[in-house]
Amino acid sequence: MSLNSVNTNAGAMVALQSLNRTNTDLATTQKRISTGFRVNDAKDDGAAFAVAQTVRADVAGLTAANEQLGGTKGILDTALSGLTKVSETMVNVRATLVRLADDTLNAEQRAQYETQYEALRTQITNFITDATYNGRTLLSTAAPEGGDIATTRNESGTTYTLTAVDGAGTLIIAAAPTDAATAQAALAAGGDFETVQSAVSDALNTFGSDSRYLDSQIAYNKDKADSLEAGLGALIDADLAKESARLQSLQIRQQLGTQALSIANQAPQTLLSLFR
Repeated sequence: MSLNSVNTNAGAMVALQSLNRTNTDLATTQKRISTGFRVNDAKDDGAAFAVAQTVRADVAGLTAANEQLGGTKGILDTALSGLTKVSETMVNVRATLVRLADDTLNAEQRAQYETQYEALRTQITNFITDATYNGRTLLSTAAPEGGDIATTRNESGTTYTLTAVDGAGTLIIAAAPTDAATAQAALAAGGDFETVQSAVSDALNTFGSDSRYLDSQIAYNKDKADSLEAGLGALIDADLAKESARLQSLQIRQQLGTQALSIANQAPQTLLSLFR
């Protein structure tokens, strides 16, 4: 190929190819700087982008699981609040039962204590009935409000079940005793008061353990999501300090490439001097 040709300018072609490569590299660097990602889409690095999408899905799943656990925690905390008030009221119930177990009470005194007892019983019933959160409760086994709750606990959709208690059947004391013997029987081992008190204690213990579990699971999910995001960043985030230096280098190369192409394009002009 002749170097003295107006049809073929090899120098210009080389300069143009070099400038095109520089422009491509510059576009890549500008994309990384503007998005903050080394791998912004599958065109940048298909394998890394596929891994990144999987990790993003896991993080989204963990976030969704924690949102569901938060709602379940609200139901559980409401149940615990109701149970705590029931437990506190049972202290007064016992004191009233002890008075009702005294056979020396006259009719008026007994009637007053029976009224007090029924008021406490109504309070317990109300605490259990009102322990609902977003239309759900763990202090009832009757649908649609009550019943066990299987809540999603992780990004894989694995569930953790909270077992509801039959509040109306096991946590409410019997009607006021009408005589000392009935009150004494309620206070005795295996009596109504002891049975209800034991059921309340068992429910508090179970729900307390459930609450600690949910707190631990929520904290673990947060820590796991943070770890996944840190790994994701190491995989696809751009090193902006490095990209900034590269940007300046490429901009200079672009300017030089443009000048080189301009000079190469002018080379055939020298051939005109041969015909003067």
